[in-house]
Amino acid sequence: MRIDTGLAVLHLFCSPFDDDRSAVDRDALVEAIATAERDGCQVVTAALFGHKADSAFMVLGPDTAPLRAFQVALQAAGLELVESYLSLTEVSEYAAGLPEHMVRDRLYPQLPPPGKPVFCFYPMSKRREAHANWYATPYEQRLRMMHEHGASGRKFAGRVVQLITGSTGLDAYEWGVTLFADSLATVKDVVYTMRFDEASALYGEFGDFWVGELAYVDAIYP
Repeated sequence: MRIDTGLAVLHLFCSPFDDDRSAVDRDALVEAIATAERDGCQVVTAALFGHKADSAFMVLGPDTAPLRAFQVALQAAGLELVESYLSLTEVSEYAAGLPEHMVRDRLYPQLPPPGKPVFCFYPMSKRREAHANWYATPYEQRLRMMHEHGASGRKFAGRVVQLITGSTGLDAYEWGVTLFADSLATVKDVVYTMRFDEASALYGEFGDFWVGELAYVDAIYP
């Protein structure tokens, strides 16, 4: 399925079947990545910290068929899909008037950015509770809060690159947030700082965080 504007983005979080790392076919993983790239996709790989998963694969492309084929290839190579997330690159309704190059960077990002070895992904939504219903809040008020939120993020310019992708109707949350940072401390600081903004403090709901370091598959599965 061809994406008219922007890219489809599939995050795949994996571990070896039965925790048997020796059964992972590294050559098959390398070929899966090469095939996806030949089909016009970008593939980002990371070694994850913690028990939730062993590795992360973020694949972006203008067509969903290579993304699905990549998912199947990972499984055939001996990886179990522990979690996944599907979304699309987008330009927010609160970003009217952005310069053309910034719109292009949001719709067609080039990843991973250089000098940002730390990978972090988490999903989020806006609340619909009686005391804090984002979608019942007037647009002008939402716009003000999102501008405040953006100003907080810009304090970390040069230390972190953020990609927000839309997932309403595609997955359990409304957005996926992918961060590429210069250190774990930067990830902690930016997320902590931005949670004090009204848009997050009153209206933000967050899923699990998946954190690791960018690495090629031959380093993750030697």
